[in-house]
Amino acid sequence: MKRRKILLVEDNLAHVRLIQEAFKESRLSHDMVAVRDGVEAMDYLHQQPPYEDANLPDVILLDLNLPRKDGREVLAELKSDPHLSRIPVLVLTTSNNEKDIQESYRLHANCYIQKSQNLQQLLAIVQTIQTFWLEVVTLPLDA
Repeated sequence: MKRRKILLVEDNLAHVRLIQEAFKESRLSHDMVAVRDGVEAMDYLHQQPPYEDANLPDVILLDLNLPRKDGREVLAELKSDPHLSRIPVLVLTTSNNEKDIQESYRLHANCYIQKSQNLQQLLAIVQTIQTFWLEVVTLPLDA
C-alpha cells in the first residue's frame, strides 16, 4: 500500500499532538503535515512559500475554528478549485452546532466528525478515520 499523505489543519497544539500520536500507533504508512490556520493551509495546497515542494494530500483533516482564515472559508476555497476539489475534506472539530454541520455539508465537506475531548474517544475516532478513509475507500489518483 502506498504512503498516504495527510494534511492536518488544526490550531490547538494539544489536538495536533494527540492526532499525530494516534496515527503513529497505526500500521498505516503515512506522512502527516500539520498547519495552524487556514492561510497556511491554502499556502500549502497552492505550494506557496515555504511549501514549494509540498505534495497534495490524499485527505485533509480540517478544524472549523481557525485563526486568520477559518475552516469554512478554507472549505469553500478548496471545493471551488478544480485542482483541489477532489481531495476529501474531513471536518474534525469540537463544534456540535447544527449550523456548522449544515454549512460544512453545504460547502461539500466529505464528512463531519465531532472531536472528543476524551483521549480514548479521540484515539477511536482517529482509528476509524484511518481505517475508512485511508484503507477502505478508493481515493482518486494525484491530478
